[in-house]
Amino acid sequence: MNVPHQVRDLLTSYFWSGDAIRSRRVSDIVLTGTLNVPVPSARLLADWEREISSHMVLEAGDVEAMPLARARARWPDYTRCVQAVSDWTCALGLPGVLASSDVALMACHGARYHHDGGQYGSAAFCNLFLSEDRDLDLHFPSIDYRIPLTRGTVVIFDTGQPHGVIQRGSSGFNVADFAPGRDRTQVFLTWELPIEDTHVAHALGVAFDTDPSTSLQLDEEQIWANGARATLCPDSGRWYPVG
Repeated sequence: MNVPHQVRDLLTSYFWSGDAIRSRRVSDIVLTGTLNVPVPSARLLADWEREISSHMVLEAGDVEAMPLARARARWPDYTRCVQAVSDWTCALGLPGVLASSDVALMACHGARYHHDGGQYGSAAFCNLFLSEDRDLDLHFPSIDYRIPLTRGTVVIFDTGQPHGVIQRGSSGFNVADFAPGRDRTQVFLTWELPIEDTHVAHALGVAFDTDPSTSLQLDEEQIWANGARATLCPDSGRWYPVG
């Protein structure tokens, strides 16, 4: 859906396209739904819990990768989950995109506000959340849009669009909301969809080459807000000028 909001930050992504930096408008379209995916088995959930507690340092606000190959060996319903997302993306007019995209298994203990346009500016993310409702929202502060996270929540969004995982009903990210003793961890699959793919660009309404003169001066991926370099507050999701 195209999320309505009266005042939006004008965000520009400068991203690698082959050997050159290209500019594009960061999409404010977020596509979301809820899929009927199987509950992970007790064995798989226990394995994820051991991985997170024993081999990862997952502090409040962190997002980290999990070993997908090992999970798949213990996950007979993995194919069903992928097929559900594939069917959903095809229905959105994205045929074959998921199958050709890199996939990873991730875990987050909430997530501080961030964007991924400094590393994944050439992609959109497609995420399938696998955990039960932990009273958390995926929040896009620049467009003031919240998605309650439950098992089967699926979402496609521009990597340059700031986002965080916060307590439902709160106005920002607060470490105290993720105190020890509360299970606030979300596990999810994520795919990197190529933003220059015709179908992906159309679905997200991406306009390319919006600032070619600046693109020629840059040698790394980055996001600009309202025509200038800016930094994102990890607690509020607000943009501040650099320097």
